[in-house]
Amino acid sequence: MNAKQNELMARSLAEIRRLKAENAALRERAAEPIAIIGMGCRFPGAADAAAYWEMLREGRSGVTEVPEERWKLDDYYDPTGEAPGKTDSRHGAFLDQVDAFDAAFFGISPKEAQSLDPQQRLLLEMAWEAMESAGVAQRELAAAEVGVFVGLSGLDYAVRLLAPGNEGRIDPYFGTGVAMSPAAGRLSYFLKVTGPSMVIDTACSSSLVALHTACESLRRGECRAAFVGGVSLILSPAMSINFSKSGLLAKDGVCCPFDDAAHGYTRGEGAGMLLLKPLSAAQEAGDRILAVVHGSAVNQDGGSSGLTVPSGPSQQRVIRRALAQARLEPAAIDYVEAHGTATPLGDPIELGALGAVFAEAEAGRGAPLRIGSVKANLGHLEAAAGMASLCKVVLALQHGEWAPQRNFSRPSRHIDWADTGLEVVKERQVWPRREGGRRAGVSGFGFSGTNAHIVLGEAPAPAVREHAQR
Repeated sequence: MNAKQNELMARSLAEIRRLKAENAALRERAAEPIAIIGMGCRFPGAADAAAYWEMLREGRSGVTEVPEERWKLDDYYDPTGEAPGKTDSRHGAFLDQVDAFDAAFFGISPKEAQSLDPQQRLLLEMAWEAMESAGVAQRELAAAEVGVFVGLSGLDYAVRLLAPGNEGRIDPYFGTGVAMSPAAGRLSYFLKVTGPSMVIDTACSSSLVALHTACESLRRGECRAAFVGGVSLILSPAMSINFSKSGLLAKDGVCCPFDDAAHGYTRGEGAGMLLLKPLSAAQEAGDRILAVVHGSAVNQDGGSSGLTVPSGPSQQRVIRRALAQARLEPAAIDYVEAHGTATPLGDPIELGALGAVFAEAEAGRGAPLRIGSVKANLGHLEAAAGMASLCKVVLALQHGEWAPQRNFSRPSRHIDWADTGLEVVKERQVWPRREGGRRAGVSGFGFSGTNAHIVLGEAPAPAVREHAQR
């Protein structure tokens, strides 16, 4: 082999080494944990994150009868649920004063605010609270590649504005006020950020799918930080009538996930917003880290026995895929915040899937997998359900404690508890810390068949900075 061939061989080997190193770096980046550095939330009975945690740890409920300002309950209520245009439930979990909004603070005129869906208003407020939580000023984000990913599916405000006789209320702001896409675009516009901006509607899994999409965008380098939120308000009786006719609602307003008395859910509303960064970037910036997203996954039920019927095998696959991305074994997970709708069909399928993934890991964990569902406290927040679950788990990780499961006294006879290796958290408990830290899963399943699972962990210990002696 002559000198020229030796030189070519050396160059080829160097290029191969460079490509291997580049591929290894890409693989590491594709699995980099994502830090949650800010959080804002508002749920029935809890005006902020601190109040939310107190509500959860005390096992309180935000469910009430439908407030008079939403609609005249007796006009739409029938205890049998059989009358046309009527619902068999008088209950729900509602926020207070959803019509209150400081439009001027967000640079919105009073005229435009009239056509602005209160869901968009809430998202603006929650984004601001998430920034305050993170200690980030708006000017620091201006013109930056920061993404906005929003879970949203409700169109109740549009329904109200388009009611017969209201055509005269349609003004130049109607389209951007009630359409779904501007809910994300308005946040980007207000914050002056230029990263990907989108609304995601997969029904009840919307918020978790939004989180998954944001994490993937961060790992691909499309944005350097991301706002992820979800919101749902009940401003019309239409969907309550629909769900009543479908037999999904609990007539007494009591949602009992996993319990033998489970007989449907209560509708709820609320909003949450998280601010995310890649973990390495958050650590380098010295951000306060609330929790870490280790992995996430999304899939579809496909050809199940019905469009709205969940698929146990698909749920198993989405959980296993999220664990694989997190590079964790099932035994590493201590707790799962389940979707837990308290329906006789949904709960057994979901817990059967959890058991199939986690039961064999009980020996490695040294304890059953603990589970819970916040729907017993807040009802089902639909597009914002994932936010309610995520915020609950982030707070539990921060406090090192599991909140008690409300409305659980008699385990469902439709669930094979002995084989699943699952245990419902019945009372407040210290969350033991194992090697590697506390870790949890969060599940969400949409009635369109889209499933999502998120793997969360507690924040890493702050790096110890060495100071030179003087």
